[in-house]
Amino acid sequence: MTPPLYSLAHRGLVVAAVLLSIIGVAAGQAPRASSPEEPPAVRCGVDVLARDGFRPLVGRRVGLITNHTGVDQSGRATLDLLRAAPGVTLVALFSPEHGLLGTKDEKIGHGTDPNTGLRIWSLYGETKRPTAEMLEGIDTLVYDIQDIGTRFYTYIATLGYAMEEAAPRNIRVVVLDRPNPITGTRVFGPLSERTGEFTSYDHLPLVHGMTVGELAKMFNAERNLGVDLVVVHMEGWKRRMWWDETGLTWINPSPNMRSLTQATLYPAVGLVEACKVSVGRGTDTPFERLGAPWLDGRRLAARLNARDLPGVRFVPFTFTPQSSKHAGKLCGGVQVLLLDRERFDPLETGLAIAAELEAMHPESFDYENVDKLLMHTGVLRAATQPADAADRIQKTWKADFEAFLVLRAKYLLYE
Repeated sequence: MTPPLYSLAHRGLVVAAVLLSIIGVAAGQAPRASSPEEPPAVRCGVDVLARDGFRPLVGRRVGLITNHTGVDQSGRATLDLLRAAPGVTLVALFSPEHGLLGTKDEKIGHGTDPNTGLRIWSLYGETKRPTAEMLEGIDTLVYDIQDIGTRFYTYIATLGYAMEEAAPRNIRVVVLDRPNPITGTRVFGPLSERTGEFTSYDHLPLVHGMTVGELAKMFNAERNLGVDLVVVHMEGWKRRMWWDETGLTWINPSPNMRSLTQATLYPAVGLVEACKVSVGRGTDTPFERLGAPWLDGRRLAARLNARDLPGVRFVPFTFTPQSSKHAGKLCGGVQVLLLDRERFDPLETGLAIAAELEAMHPESFDYENVDKLLMHTGVLRAATQPADAADRIQKTWKADFEAFLVLRAKYLLYE
């Protein structure tokens, strides 16, 4: 018998929500962009740096760690601004995962920028950290990359590795701060048990609620790096707001991160990517869907919706990824509808998805691999434990989570 959830009236609401989701806007949350005559509400670090005459960089030989997201309010690349800045000598470029243009999904070799002739050193190739050869002739590293606020997104590890290599060479690190697009107020645990890894650079929760500037200050102090660190603060990032409240233009930080909705869902849906499940890479809405050729989408949707997870619903869905996992194969699965981003809990949702996939297809769901690659903690296994055991496991990380909130407060730069 068809569950009441899939009544005709509900289906009408679901169709509307899917349409909103596909264009990257959660239902009932239209972006609040500025008008063409009105400047964005937020000045990013690069805007403040340029307005103030590039003071921390005057007389310095600079290596710029950036990608296509490193732009000012007008869309001018930080690269071009630094090249034209009086008294600043731009020596080399460093690119993170996905490359300088943010289009690649594989290891990247070194190269030369055709427009400037500058050397581009890849930090996602044979090494993920700058070497002595790369840093030769540089006395200052500038970091300007848009992060998305989830621990296993790799750009913050690139920042950490650069700071580690800069410190013993007395190289200054200047971080041009940018908003955390999924707000700087929402934090969800548990903390990673491992550090120094590309998807787990520090003891951070799944969603940390910090900017790259705040993280840089915390890394420097708590890991005793001893870096000559300068963070160029943003202006106007009041209430640690969502991206669509900033007035800034969305630029996809990576090829499969195409909207604020996807960035919000990423810490939940991305958790199961290490298994044999497509999370929508190779489709038009990555991280808003998940599935596999062997998965029954109707059954999965019914089981997930029965959990009544806050702020999110699931609709049976079939899709065929054109690339990445299960490329060219018809996948059964679900479309994930973000209905209330303020109530949405990415940890609870991610654990629920993992638990239901394990219950439905234990032969195809690899908890150990998920933990190794993304979670870096044993908490994921608790999702399938009896309630009393899960509660006991939860209590073991709650104390660390509360301690992190106290620690985090020391490094917050914005109200």
